[in-house]
Amino acid sequence: MSKDFDIQEYMTRGVERVVADAVRATLRNPKESAYMAKFAIASSAASKKRAKMEEAGEHVPPFLIASITSSCNLHCAGCYSRCNDATNDNEPVKQLSDEDWSKIFDEADDLGVSFILLAGGEPLLRRGVIEAAGKKQSILFPIFTNGTFMTEKYFDEFDKNRNLIPIMSIEGEQEATDRRRGEGVYEKLVSNMDELKRRGLIFGTSVTVTTDNLKEVSSESFISMMSEKGCKAVIFVEFVPVDENSEHLAPGDEDREYLKAEIMRLRREHPEMVFVSFPGDEKSSGGCIAAGRGFFHINSQGGAEPCPFSPYSDINVKETSLREAIKSKLFLELQSEGVLLDDHKGGCVLYEKRAQVQELAAV
Repeated sequence: MSKDFDIQEYMTRGVERVVADAVRATLRNPKESAYMAKFAIASSAASKKRAKMEEAGEHVPPFLIASITSSCNLHCAGCYSRCNDATNDNEPVKQLSDEDWSKIFDEADDLGVSFILLAGGEPLLRRGVIEAAGKKQSILFPIFTNGTFMTEKYFDEFDKNRNLIPIMSIEGEQEATDRRRGEGVYEKLVSNMDELKRRGLIFGTSVTVTTDNLKEVSSESFISMMSEKGCKAVIFVEFVPVDENSEHLAPGDEDREYLKAEIMRLRREHPEMVFVSFPGDEKSSGGCIAAGRGFFHINSQGGAEPCPFSPYSDINVKETSLREAIKSKLFLELQSEGVLLDDHKGGCVLYEKRAQVQELAAV
């Protein structure tokens, strides 16, 4: 990595680009573009706040990922959250309360965090947390949902609070989606899209990219269909294996180069949509941006983890502040030891170096 690389500047530019793209993507929707224009101002103010803290020697990432529940109604094939036991069918215990999450959102706002991705389990099972997020209008909350709990009440909530952006998980067209997520899920997702479009609400999709569906989900036919349905954002999440049996599904270097080229093409040909790839090309960000460099993960019990794919923690936000969690010993050691910058085979350095991460968390 170049010594001149500035992670704060890189992430700030990234946030500004995403916001600018979102404003452009909603120009034909007055109510939506009015909110995005206000958020652009709030995002700029947050960026200045983070820059000021950076000058004082304190780094604050612009993104958080919050898994607000360990419950889910689906059993998707190869789910990393179930394999890590972060999601299960047992009665949730010791989960952060609605009030706990509300305090985290308040502190994130004070620190200048611009985006908080709500995940799970299935986040729409925590209505109280979703309502608390809706009140923080200066933060954009993409909600990564399987879509099966999207009812009239939630459509109304999204209509009232435009900072709540449903991002529905889909695997491609009907056969691929129902094969991984269960029969009838694709039909429900399409129905949700029709209702969201009817109401003039912005929404996106999240696609888990595997060696099986790579070409389908980046194809012109699939993306054009999503565009016609009103989808404004497609987030490509590269499959990260959690056991050796599924490693063949993880995109390799050639697959990732193919996806990168397709995303560049899609950005040119579909300016009405925003395309994001995660983890994407780490080279452009000087390495992995997890563990507090660009974001970190808070699990349903409050543990601050490098990433959802790296479920190790040495600090809990319920027992300390968000500000202190960002400076956790684990995060600082991952950064200082150069683990995030190490060469690795696939798209996720933290998965490949999981034994080392676990060892650092236990020390």
